Formats: sequence, C-alpha cells, structure tokens
Amino acid sequence: MSLAAVPPYPAEIDVSITHLEMLAPPKTTPLVCPALPQPLTLMAARKPNLRFYRFLYGSVGDPWLWHERRQMEDAKLTAILNDPLVEVTVAYVGGVPAGYFELDGREPGEVELAYFGLMPDFIGLKLGPYFLDCAIRKAWGRGPKRVWVHTCSLDHPKALSLYQRAGFVPFAHESHRIPNPAALIAASNRRGD
Repeated sequence: MSLAAVPPYPAEIDVSITHLEMLAPPKTTPLVCPALPQPLTLMAARKPNLRFYRFLYGSVGDPWLWHERRQMEDAKLTAILNDPLVEVTVAYVGGVPAGYFELDGREPGEVELAYFGLMPDFIGLKLGPYFLDCAIRKAWGRGPKRVWVHTCSLDHPKALSLYQRAGFVPFAHESHRIPNPAALIAASNRRGD
C-alpha cells in the first residue's frame, strides 16, 4: 500500500457539543459595524438554489468540518431552504460573499440559529460579533420565546465564547465519537460538490 492511499486523518474523532439559548431579546443597543476594507451589505437569500447554498456552506464550514448538509439529499435540503420559516442571510463585503447565517423557525415558539459563520478571508476583521448581533436581532424580530444555537469542539476556537458574550447561556452538553468528516469533505471537494 502506498502512502498516498493512507488517509492523513483518523477514521473517527471525538466531538463535544454545547447547546446554548436566549430566553429574552438583548437589552443592549445594536453593535456598530466594524471598519471594513469595503462596504458591508446583508441580504436575505430567498429560497437559495442548492449550488449557491452549498457554496456558502462549504466556504464557511469546510475549515470546521461541517458535514451534515453535505450528506443531505438534494430534495430534503431544498425542502428546508424553501420553507418560509427558514431564512438564509448572506453578508457581502464589497459585493463578495463573506459569510451567512441561517435561522430556522419551524419549531413553534423558537428560532434556531442553525448555521452561522464567516468565510476564512473575513475572519479576524471584527465582523463576527456584529454579524452575530444582526442574526440574534433578526431571530428575536420573529417574536419567539427562545432563540438557541449549538456549537461544537470542531468549530472556531472562539465560537463558544462569542455566543456567550452575545448573551447565549449553555443549557446542555453532549459528547460523541463520530466518523471523521474530513474524509467526506475531501471526497466531496475532489468531486466538485
């Protein structure tokens, strides 16, 4: 067996997941957009097509081994994205996609911040806290009793503290051993998915 046939990662990895919630809207004033090299625009992507959504998902999530939506069948993902209670908002800096968040209000009385993140080129510009604040305020604008999110040990090292600084409070924690998503992402990238 050649060295090229040996995967550069373990077959399974341990993942810790933290679930966080907010039970009331923020009482603070909205954050001010940081100084950026180009103008920032936030735009709702109404019923985004799969190619564009998967571009966002992969561009934001690949460094953190996001894999669930890569494995999801097209019809199921399309149904989610076309649901009027699910909303994808994209941040553009100078017309270039910089990140996105997805709000899922399909569960009565709550809104899940299902996905949130920035593309690697836009991390470190102080955009994250502002963009998260926008997501939180948009979620609370729907009038839920609760807004919640989860993060895991594979996410950006500052993700958990960012959510907590924004006002989310942990309510559950779990650990799992899962197949390493790096294999799925690597295979998907080779296919051009």
